[in-house]
Amino acid sequence: MARQQMELIPPPSKTRYMAVKSLTLWENPYLTVQGGMVTLHVVQADANPSPLGVGGILRPIGARRQDLPVRVSDLPAALNEIPQNYWPYGRVVAVEEAHEIPVSARPEVRRNVEMVIKMLNDLGVVVYEWSDSGRS
Repeated sequence: MARQQMELIPPPSKTRYMAVKSLTLWENPYLTVQGGMVTLHVVQADANPSPLGVGGILRPIGARRQDLPVRVSDLPAALNEIPQNYWPYGRVVAVEEAHEIPVSARPEVRRNVEMVIKMLNDLGVVVYEWSDSGRS
């Protein structure tokens, strides 16, 4: 059922999302994975259809971003709640590990990243792994 809902979102446009150089400019949903939960970052669609001033001081992307804590097990349901017009790049989600993780928590976070990637693959969502040093 969850996969069928996700398939309503068009396939990803690789040329559009590969051009994004920073997660602060990423407009599709993206995930920050921690130990035990994920933060789902959602950017509301821009209500202004004009191309003038997009991302500028009067229309910053950050003002439309919401950060939602989600249990890993609830991720498919949470993604299905995101409106279709919040996916401008198509069915692709950027995934990053949380920053400044204690060494002792790194194995748990890595396991969660792998679990999240498998969930996204099962939903038919393209995973774009993002690392601190840039895109992977």
